[in-house]
Amino acid sequence: MATITYIEHDGTEHPQRVETGWSVMEGAVKNGVPGIDADCGGACGCATCHVYVDPAWLAATGTRTEPEAEMLEFAENVADNSRLSCQIEVTDALDGLIVRMPESQH
Repeated sequence: MATITYIEHDGTEHPQRVETGWSVMEGAVKNGVPGIDADCGGACGCATCHVYVDPAWLAATGTRTEPEAEMLEFAENVADNSRLSCQIEVTDALDGLIVRMPESQH
């Protein structure tokens, strides 16, 4: 299990305990964190779970896959640290991970 801090665009923080093996997106949805819509349910078929990974955690969360990079083309305000939270698998090594949500997922 890992503690992940989800930060809304307005700065509101939501630290959550997330099960190992879940995605970062699942951790948000199952814990009622606002700001991650997850319209496709985690199938990498939309960009409504877009997050900005804290720079200190970029190496630990891995790199974008090609399908993920293609889906991010549909997101607004994509940055170098943008990821789809459905594509980041939670491991014990991600304990302390910080992700920020964009102002809008649409």
